[in-house]
Amino acid sequence: MTRRPAFPARLDAGGPAPVKPRAPAATLPAPGGVGLDSQAVRARMVAKLAAEGVDDPLVIAAMGAVERHRFVDTALANQAYEDTSLPIGLGQTISKPSVVARMTQLVLGGRREAGGKLGRVLEIGTGCGYQAAVLALVAGEVYSIERLRGLHEKARDNLRPLRIPNVHLIFGDGMVGFEKGAPYAGIVAAAGGDAVPESWTRQLAVGGRIVAPVTTRSGQQALVVIEKRSERDLQQTVLEAVHFVPLKSGIA
Repeated sequence: MTRRPAFPARLDAGGPAPVKPRAPAATLPAPGGVGLDSQAVRARMVAKLAAEGVDDPLVIAAMGAVERHRFVDTALANQAYEDTSLPIGLGQTISKPSVVARMTQLVLGGRREAGGKLGRVLEIGTGCGYQAAVLALVAGEVYSIERLRGLHEKARDNLRPLRIPNVHLIFGDGMVGFEKGAPYAGIVAAAGGDAVPESWTRQLAVGGRIVAPVTTRSGQQALVVIEKRSERDLQQTVLEAVHFVPLKSGIA
């Protein structure tokens, strides 16, 4: 039986961290409290997302459960539930809630397991860990890879108090994916290049989807969905314009 890297995993010169068997799917505690901890704050955000077309019950529940303000700097916490991207350091940003919900819903359009959840998902670009926390509630297992050590550590610190058992953080080059976890039912990328790397399509399971920003011929980024219908049949659909940080190779 192949064993997978545990949270937080590392992929650097020293190799991956010690491994554990597959963890159970995440079940975050129900939101409560007052102010930014109030369930009502997230409920208003979710209502706006639903009005904009987010209609998958799993996505709606995940967006309402994950407390976004815990993934941004304290000085920006009062903007956490606005539909805006926010800086998280090292020239990177946390995506808008509408973009996180949209990409999550799109990747869920691929192959699902019993109960409607995805199986194993790969996230390219962990950032602060917010998207990984959302994916953990709609997928059986999430591997999230980050090339910037500072963000990898920030995501680890953000996620550790939540005790999400099915998220595995990897410090490494997202352009090469993570072969040890393949095949993936879905791949979500938070950075965009001129094309989707061949390593991602190779690591995607038949019936799975890649959701990623790609730079078009006009020089603008667009959200792209690639569905793997067979080992040789990839169907690509270009959707709306988006703005993500550039996809880069290597670690830093």
